[in-house]
Amino acid sequence: MTAMDGEARAHAPLAADAEGARPHRDGAGRSAPRDAATILSVRGLVKRYGTQAVVRDLSFEIRRGECFGLLGPNGAGKTTTLRCCLGLVDPDGGAITMVGEPVPQAAREARIRVGVVPQQDNLDPDFTVTENLRVYGHYFGIDRATLDARIPGLLEFAGLAGKARASLRTLSGGMKRRLTLARALINDPELLILDEPTTGLDPQARHLIWDGLRQLLSQGKTILLTTHFMDEAERLATRLAVIDRGALIASDTPRALIDAHVEPEVVEVYGDEARAWAGAHAGDLALRVEVSGETAFCYARDPRPLLDDLATRSGVRYQHRPANLEDLFIKLTGRELRD
Repeated sequence: MTAMDGEARAHAPLAADAEGARPHRDGAGRSAPRDAATILSVRGLVKRYGTQAVVRDLSFEIRRGECFGLLGPNGAGKTTTLRCCLGLVDPDGGAITMVGEPVPQAAREARIRVGVVPQQDNLDPDFTVTENLRVYGHYFGIDRATLDARIPGLLEFAGLAGKARASLRTLSGGMKRRLTLARALINDPELLILDEPTTGLDPQARHLIWDGLRQLLSQGKTILLTTHFMDEAERLATRLAVIDRGALIASDTPRALIDAHVEPEVVEVYGDEARAWAGAHAGDLALRVEVSGETAFCYARDPRPLLDDLATRSGVRYQHRPANLEDLFIKLTGRELRD
């Protein structure tokens, strides 16, 4: 189940609530002050299914105007965390405040001010491009005149200005993904939650979406991003958190995390001879060596001894590069396959 299963259904009842949504009030009935610098705060979040703790004492916060990446392998607890933040499931412990509202107590009020791009597109195939946006806008109680004024700009943003009347069935996968992003902006949200937004897309479509997201960030929007593409997180995220087995294991800027946990230089050695070469030589030339399949990953502060040795071996293929976010992710969560 994705983090956003039922997300459109969860938004649908908001149509009746949108105009009557009230600011959060404290126990005395006064309007509670909102922290202008923090748009999402998660403190000590716990969620169990039966005896299994899926999220364990998880804490993080997202500041307005940043892109915050939530990373972790399959089964790490990302999906459950997002569902708790949206009020789609109730936590077993901890506190969540989203756009100034306590969740799940005021989840409906919070969701009015949030946009969501789910893992799987849940657009209506029987509607045109414009109709998909207009119907979704009605869930938020947005009037027809406002929608008519807002939709052309969203289509332009998504690169779909020429597809306003097109049937959804005629769109490519990349077009549908961009339409889902445009739909998430229909209510001019303060926080945009993206659950693996570019999975299954070709490189051209991924770059188009990245350009759009950078444009949103330049306009002051706030983004919560989950992704399995480390280059995506490294390109977009201002800060990120890595979670595994429901617990936070590291959080900082991407560059600071790489510098703190991974040796700065990486030499990858490929092919049939990589494992034998690594066993005989790499241990004396690198600070850390990992062999996965037919690739030896050699981590070093000074790569020259590695490169000098490899230059003498004809037929051995290798690549020298700086350490990246994928190296960090693998070091913190391991190389074993997660299902």
